[in-house]
Amino acid sequence: MTSIAYFRLYWKFLEPEQGNYRWELIDKALATAPQLADKSIDELLADNLAIVPESIRTAVRNNGGGHWNHSLFWEIMGPKKGGEPTGLLAKAIQRVFGDFNQFKEKFAAAAMGRFGSGWAWLIIGQNGREIISTPNQDNPLMENKFAVIGLDVWEH
Repeated sequence: MTSIAYFRLYWKFLEPEQGNYRWELIDKALATAPQLADKSIDELLADNLAIVPESIRTAVRNNGGGHWNHSLFWEIMGPKKGGEPTGLLAKAIQRVFGDFNQFKEKFAAAAMGRFGSGWAWLIIGQNGREIISTPNQDNPLMENKFAVIGLDVWEH
């Protein structure tokens, strides 16, 4: 579980203008729901935002989802990151998808198949490991699934 304070710090250095703007929107929304002040971003987004009042759900979905998605995205991007996986992830990909090239083809198809803005994900859900795509800033947490890899397929 990742705290909201961690995400604030992360965005302060990576995308200060965008981060401040999004946090202003999240803070404004959460000001109307003080019972959520001590909840983590994971808890807010889980189970399709079940604990978030309907009146602020869209703001938390769009802005909180955006923070969570990009924070994972930036964790897996960077120097000396990427490439073909090793260890348990490599074995799981081979078992589920056949090999890394087949995984890449299916992952690319999920990304390219997303019309408009969204994300492609390698997730762990009730059916095991699978590739899914979500619209806008939605993410696997909202469906009680665990994200392993996320790819931003927004048209920016």
